[in-house]
Amino acid sequence: MKNDFADGSRLNEDPRGQEWGDAGLRRYMLRVYNYMAAGLLLTGAIAWIGATSGLYASIAATPLFWIVLLAPLALVLLLSFRIERIGLGAAQVSFWAYAALVGLSLSGIFLVYTGESIARVFVISAATYGATSLYGYTTRADLSRFGSFLFMGLVGIVIAGLVNLFVASTALQFVVSVIGVIVFTGLTAYDTQRIRDIYVGAEDDAVAGKKAIMGALALYLDFLNIFLILLRLMGDRRR
Repeated sequence: MKNDFADGSRLNEDPRGQEWGDAGLRRYMLRVYNYMAAGLLLTGAIAWIGATSGLYASIAATPLFWIVLLAPLALVLLLSFRIERIGLGAAQVSFWAYAALVGLSLSGIFLVYTGESIARVFVISAATYGATSLYGYTTRADLSRFGSFLFMGLVGIVIAGLVNLFVASTALQFVVSVIGVIVFTGLTAYDTQRIRDIYVGAEDDAVAGKKAIMGALALYLDFLNIFLILLRLMGDRRR
């Protein structure tokens, strides 16, 4: 199973031998979930403010929109490839900046879909995500063997999505969306177990903090993709 850090550290080489009663592990996972939940809250707040204040509409037709759209990717790359070299404070700032920029780029969903359907899909997404993440945390089955399969599914979704930009097939979009829900649901369980297994009890607080941020980022992306895909499938568009 792969780690986010080069030291290869984990609580136990065999996840089925994990000590579930470890209070330190519970605190670490709570730290991950707190980062993730706060990031989603910030994203939602910025998205709503961007839509209701007219900020999104004012930048949507300008080159600034592309900066807002691409800047989160740059921050993800920074966190992914430089996390070991930057300080905990810089990692935190990058995470919050990422969540805020994603929120601004997603402001358009409040202009396209009704508020009621957004709330309904959010609740469904949260329930699906919560159950799957809980399974990933508690199961003694080794989910690492599904990692390659899920990654290939993710690549397939991206390729099919790009193809559909040109063919504009409603049927293909539906199939991609259904597969997307399955893949990201699976990734939620896989990522939760992976985050759990890289926990080290006696680790330096700064290193543990950066691991928590990277874990929160992975879970944040899993939830966000589940929500956006379900919104496309189940959301009610404004008339």
